[in-house]
Amino acid sequence: MKRKMLLLVEDNLVLRGALKELLSMEGFSVFAASNGLEALSIMEVVLPDLIISDISMPKMNGEEFFKMVRKRSEWIAIPFIFLTAHGDDEAILMGRSLGAEDYLVKPINQDALITTVNARLKRAQELQIVQLQEAYESSLMMLANAIESRDRYTRGHVERVRDYSLMIGEQFGLEKAQLQNLRFGAILHDIGKIYVEESILRKETSLNEQDWEVIRNHPLVGVDMLKDIPYLVSTIPVVRSHHERWDGSGYPDGLKGEEIPLLARIVAVADVFDAITSDRVYKKARPLKAAYQEILDQASILFDPEVVKIFEMLWKKGDIQKIVEMLETIPKKGENSL
Repeated sequence: MKRKMLLLVEDNLVLRGALKELLSMEGFSVFAASNGLEALSIMEVVLPDLIISDISMPKMNGEEFFKMVRKRSEWIAIPFIFLTAHGDDEAILMGRSLGAEDYLVKPINQDALITTVNARLKRAQELQIVQLQEAYESSLMMLANAIESRDRYTRGHVERVRDYSLMIGEQFGLEKAQLQNLRFGAILHDIGKIYVEESILRKETSLNEQDWEVIRNHPLVGVDMLKDIPYLVSTIPVVRSHHERWDGSGYPDGLKGEEIPLLARIVAVADVFDAITSDRVYKKARPLKAAYQEILDQASILFDPEVVKIFEMLWKKGDIQKIVEMLETIPKKGENSL
């Protein structure tokens, strides 16, 4: 495992040496500087995982050093811990106002030092994971919307299906990992449509049997696209089965009841509700209340009755309508959602 790199900035030679030795014994790689200017020179060569800095120092003090660090985009996320003298409330307030992650009061307690450093490194890692997930989701949204953009109508379907699905999933009591799979599955549910000809997606008349064969195959095309991407494999049950129906009348496998994966049963309700309430090339949008009633009428026929029960509860609370209102700036028109 790669050792974490710390930058220690302290003008007191004895204290700097003692802290460096202590942190090195705990398994950290420690680079030391006596003031902010020295520290900035080190950072041009080494990117530390965390910075520990005194406040009162010659040439460039801790406050000035902190501000210089935060000016650089590649340094802005590095956790920063201030060292301050006992009872120096003004320095503590200054550190907090600047946005420093933490502070330690001299004389430094060994346990407090190690605990604080480890806690801040862990928190920084958690934030990096969140940022990666957000970038990852943003990329998936771009891909999904790129598929929908092949239609001459504007989009919004992917966002609404995602939000309806997550709201239902949360009420279902799904665990965090399941909600993550639901989120990405909802985003990518129609990814297989990338291979459906635009003439079919835009067709204003009834589809013929050949067209239907292509449409019914898009979940399997989606599965084929995702099966060799390790971090997307968990979305496959949704992508494959979101067109399956409770009574076995769906596609591509004719699954029925609880044979259909739960996450796919959730996305099925969200997908159909949004399709009913959105303009399509072959039909006009129906009012929200009519779509709501349609979902209720199809409980135990097309849809999982438990999923519909939660959908009904969310409707009565006004939560489904809130999603529509929140996304109403995105015109509700999309591709042929079959």
